Amino acid sequence: MTSGDARSLSADALEALRRRAVAAVEAGVTRAEVARLFGVSRKTVGAWVAEYRRRGDDALRPRRRGRRPGEQFALSAAQQARVVRAIVAGPPEACGLPQRLWTRQAIAELVRREFGILISSPTVSQYLARWGLVEERRLPQVRRGRVPSGRPGEARPGNDWIVGAEVLRLTWTRPHTPVDSRRGPVSGRQNLLTGFRDHFGDVNLLLALSHRGVVFLQAQRGAFDARQADEFLTRLTDQFGRGLNVIVCEWPAQHDDMLREWPRPRPGLLSVRFALD
Repeated sequence: MTSGDARSLSADALEALRRRAVAAVEAGVTRAEVARLFGVSRKTVGAWVAEYRRRGDDALRPRRRGRRPGEQFALSAAQQARVVRAIVAGPPEACGLPQRLWTRQAIAELVRREFGILISSPTVSQYLARWGLVEERRLPQVRRGRVPSGRPGEARPGNDWIVGAEVLRLTWTRPHTPVDSRRGPVSGRQNLLTGFRDHFGDVNLLLALSHRGVVFLQAQRGAFDARQADEFLTRLTDQFGRGLNVIVCEWPAQHDDMLREWPRPRPGLLSVRFALD
């Protein structure tokens, strides 16, 4: 949306948009990030904030003149930032949730509990893509990946393929260029991890994908070590409560050495294979 588009909104819709944008800036979010999240120009956000600081609440009430596009953002910029910080800060249990790893359902539950807002799993998927945490468009490709044969790790003791167990694809990724589901790639690399002020920095993600498309996610600042990657597998088996076959599809080349000591054998409970290029 451009500032010209904003002028075409109904009075009520424009007032709501201004209030949410100004509130986000007053809460510490940069004007550039507010502009990106709400689909207006940075100059427009700056003008709204300046007028609000000069005239107070009256500045947010437009002259009376259709509907904010889609009411597309159920969460304000500040609320989105809080959710992403929670994901990066630790597993769901750190927020008092019962899940062992972050899923779309766990994120929706966090939003409901913290803000009293109900969002669906598809909406969570849109947010994860917008935040750059999960490249949702690539998940079907990952899910269709081949089962490896003769790859490193198969000969390790206790690593036999578990007949009848759930098969999950595992990737180690970094936040990617955010994508808006309606407009495509979002310009810039501002993010929600440090108050919208820095780039994604050193955030890393371990993501497991089931054949039904369920995402299990763990994120942290800095690279995972063998112990932390092993903890992810423990949480994964705890979440399912049964044996798992895990296929590692993506792994950063600079951390290949970790594969010599990871994962810890779990005979009959976990089998890990590698399908790395």
